Amino acid sequence: MKMSEVQIPMDVPADLRALYRKNYHEMTHGVGRLMLFAGDQKIEHLNDDFYGEGIHPDDADPEHLFRIASGGKIGVLATQLGLIARYGKDYSDVPYLVKLNSKTHLVKTKQADPYSEQMYDVEQVAEFRENSGLRIMAVGYTIYLGSDYEASMLSQAAQVVYEAHQFGLLSVLWIYPRGQAVPDEKDPHLIAGATGTASCLGSDFVKVNAPKKEGKPSAEWLKEAVKAAGRTKVVCAGGSSKAPRDFLQELHDQIHIGGVSGNATGRNVHQKGLDDAVRFTNAICAVTVEDKSVDEAWGIYQGGV
Repeated sequence: MKMSEVQIPMDVPADLRALYRKNYHEMTHGVGRLMLFAGDQKIEHLNDDFYGEGIHPDDADPEHLFRIASGGKIGVLATQLGLIARYGKDYSDVPYLVKLNSKTHLVKTKQADPYSEQMYDVEQVAEFRENSGLRIMAVGYTIYLGSDYEASMLSQAAQVVYEAHQFGLLSVLWIYPRGQAVPDEKDPHLIAGATGTASCLGSDFVKVNAPKKEGKPSAEWLKEAVKAAGRTKVVCAGGSSKAPRDFLQELHDQIHIGGVSGNATGRNVHQKGLDDAVRFTNAICAVTVEDKSVDEAWGIYQGGV
């Protein structure tokens, strides 16, 4: 993809279209696919994903996220502004996405429907970008479709997307059907509804869980979601840790069968030790960006070039 081929939404001001184009091109390594390194779980899952059995000791330190992002091939590191403010000076080479809302997992759906309040506004992120000189390229926001608080989150998300474009930033919406009104969070038709919602909100990318339903492989079910998204690009959440080669195969199928435009991977990367995590990040990028086969990516993870 040439810089001139980047499609720019009409809500991006004329004087900021070059910046939007540059951010899009760099985030997607010039191919239109996104390898989003998800580092926002320190609020979402508290310390459950960073310390304990099966998790490398490196992951106990928040700086581990930045070391991986600096050493490996990624599109952006998605995390909260506070962490970027604390560590960004030492990792100015890293491309960042600022996650604008977050909540913990302590309150379960049976107690109350999920709601994730916005913590920062886009103007503050743009101001931070200017003051810090860091490579802030995008913002992200989570919506829980089906929650009692759906309307508030939809309204906030619409403003986030519009305001991001006003500052030449890209937007990524995390959209999960979740709440007491949702019997099956991974129903393929509902996931397609989520990607279509992101399109209506004008988002550049939408992160969803891969659908699951009997009758077809998950990658086949993704086709409906990709069509529903239109010009909004779909990326799949990586989910909990799984065997590395199985993960790479799943990612390859999501792209080449399902038609998605990348992935958002957190635990499958950062729960590894630094060297292991960097190699796995490079393997994921090989599949996502470089169109490598699973065997080629596996070789990279095993220590190849």
